[in-house]
Amino acid sequence: MAVVTLDKLTKVYDRAHLPAADAVSLDVQHGEFMVLLGPSGCGKTTTLRMIAGLESISAGTLSIDGRVVNQVPAKDRDIAMVFQSYALYPHMTVKDNLAFGLKRRSIQRAEIERRVVAVADTLGLSGLLDRKPHALSGGQRQRVALGRAIVRDPKVFLFDEPLSNLDAALRVSTRGELAKLHRRLGATMIYVTHDQVEAMTLGSRICIMNGGKVVQVGAPLDVYQHPANTFVAAFLGNPPMNLLPGRATGEHGGLTVQIGEATIVLPSDKWAPLPAGAAVTLGIRPESVSEQVANGGAFATLPAEIAQVELLGAETILAARIPGVERDVMARVGATSKLKVGARCTLSLDLSAMHLFDAAGDALAHKA
Repeated sequence: MAVVTLDKLTKVYDRAHLPAADAVSLDVQHGEFMVLLGPSGCGKTTTLRMIAGLESISAGTLSIDGRVVNQVPAKDRDIAMVFQSYALYPHMTVKDNLAFGLKRRSIQRAEIERRVVAVADTLGLSGLLDRKPHALSGGQRQRVALGRAIVRDPKVFLFDEPLSNLDAALRVSTRGELAKLHRRLGATMIYVTHDQVEAMTLGSRICIMNGGKVVQVGAPLDVYQHPANTFVAAFLGNPPMNLLPGRATGEHGGLTVQIGEATIVLPSDKWAPLPAGAAVTLGIRPESVSEQVANGGAFATLPAEIAQVELLGAETILAARIPGVERDVMARVGATSKLKVGARCTLSLDLSAMHLFDAAGDALAHKA
């Protein structure tokens, strides 16, 4: 295991107008499963490749266990990387693919045999050691790629979207195998993905990136429940958080916000008064929007017309038009919902689960 420290790590490519990774600072602790999450082009893979030594560092420092490794070649960093493509040698058997890196390091044959057998048993590859990659399924090939990294027993494992080439069902099962593997090995792992489900289910912590910068770092549920800005709020969740633009009216002690044609009074025990006329964005998750008008508690109601109904079996997703609001409001309701497209209803918003963002998109703090 190892501690990996990124201190203002920056990568600027020739002729590029903006950095691909811009002053990325991050501490990955011993045995942590850190996920770098973000949309395509956000800098997450570039950051991973700098950690691996596959990209030069333009500025900042990279340390592993307190040792600065900016100028250390990739082969000397004691890091193993699993790529998006399997990158297996097609002419070699599974056993030879697993053993290849160890042979290059002149490890004794008996030790190579021991490690290969142990890893094959761990990953369920024992019966496939004599096969070549063309005779394996996609999931089996990915397990061989994982095994080739594990067999080296490195300080740090790096994963560059390793599940993106798998079909949906296989992605779920392999994701579970990865989680079990991390618990078993207790190794430091850094994992790049654009898939929020992978990030939420695998990560000890998530580092969300956008435009080459770190936007927010935290435990999966903390990031989901307390987004730092509207980008994180909209990026996490399916459907994403509803973001309703509004304006503070200055009424009710500065706790009233106009959303379209509706007026919402904020709970006074949760929010400080807002300046009259201040532009704000009200954020609320679809699971906190109900088709039933609640009794008691802090709730607001919005008149709505159902624009779309998605029946998913265990639940129903509603898209509703709100007078004066440009975007549809999404609601995750029970499977027994009877609402149809075109129906008029009143949506209930749980204000205890509401978020407020300022004009710049940054989260407003709850009242102390």
